[in-house]
Amino acid sequence: MSKEPLYRLVKVGKEFAGPGERLRVLDGIDLTVDPGESIAILGASGSGKTTLLHLLGSLDAPTSGEIFFSGENLAVLDARRRAVLRNRDMGFVFQFHHLLPEFTTLENVAMPGIIAGKTRAEALEMAREALVMVGMRQRMDHAVTTLSGGERQRAAIARAILLRPKALLADEPTGNLDEKTGRMVGELLVSLNRDLGMTFVVVTHNIELAGVMGRRFELRSGVLYAQG
Repeated sequence: MSKEPLYRLVKVGKEFAGPGERLRVLDGIDLTVDPGESIAILGASGSGKTTLLHLLGSLDAPTSGEIFFSGENLAVLDARRRAVLRNRDMGFVFQFHHLLPEFTTLENVAMPGIIAGKTRAEALEMAREALVMVGMRQRMDHAVTTLSGGERQRAAIARAILLRPKALLADEPTGNLDEKTGRMVGELLVSLNRDLGMTFVVVTHNIELAGVMGRRFELRSGVLYAQG
């Protein structure tokens, strides 16, 4: 019996209102992503990579077409159900880490667990485990303002995997990092994809990072092309 895709996109289009006419950013995209896959989406600035990632994360809705996540059509779900999916089944990593400076690293990573209804003790224990997985054992009780850029991004990754979501969606996760640190973050993503078995979708300009993902695509003029 074939397994159900985690993502299935059918003729997905996205338009935005422009000053004179509507701007079509995505044009009839078809894509299937299986559980446990890792894929990279490349493209020039303004090509629609982030827009596509927002659609996959149910942060926005397509203008046309359908997006299925674990068999559920994201476009027809109510706001409450989409919020639950984003909290429990989708992890997000952005170019900027979005850590809260008034909390420790450990407390920042525990946030999704607390939002999901875990007790504080449960969420903190899960956060400790996640931070160990990303090599942050010695820094978990430190203020996030004392962390390096690479450490902050690793903490953001730990937060994203805290609840073991089905998918991790990363938008330029190495964009603010130097080459060496970016390579380390890429290696971390590969190992987590392998060890946790969750699906990774990475939007990036980084050719080296894209090269370690299982499949690569490029967005050009709103159309998604497979590479290799």
